[in-house]
Amino acid sequence: MAKRSLGVGTLLIAIYGVFALSASARAAFQLLTEFDQAPVAYSLSALSAAVYVLATISLAKSDRPWPLIARFTVWFELIGVIAVGGLSYALPELFAHPSVWSNFGAGYGYVPLVLPVLGLIWLRRRSVSDN
Repeated sequence: MAKRSLGVGTLLIAIYGVFALSASARAAFQLLTEFDQAPVAYSLSALSAAVYVLATISLAKSDRPWPLIARFTVWFELIGVIAVGGLSYALPELFAHPSVWSNFGAGYGYVPLVLPVLGLIWLRRRSVSDN
C-alpha cells in the first residue's frame, strides 16, 4: 500500500511542479510585458504561480511543518480557484485576459480546479497512514 501511495504522491507532486513552472513563466511574461492590459488577471496569475511553487515544495516534504503548510496552501488554492472562477464569470471585465484560475481553470482543462481536490485527498490519506 505504501508503494502505491508513494506513486500517486509522486505523480501529484510532478503535476504541481509542472504547474509551478508553467504558471511562473506565464506570470513573469505577463507582468513584464502586458501588465497594463489586465493588472488583476496578471496579478492573480503571479499569485497562483507562487501558490503552485509553495504547494510543490510542501507536498514533497514530509517533516514538520511542511504537511501543515501543504494543507494550508492546497486549501488556499482551492478557495482561490473557486473565488476567481466565480468572479471571472460575474465580473468578466476584470478578466479581459485570462489567469490560471479564470473560469475555474478552463484554459488548463479544469486541472486547476481538480488538482487541489486530489491534493487534499492525498494529504488526508497520507496523514491517516502516518498514524
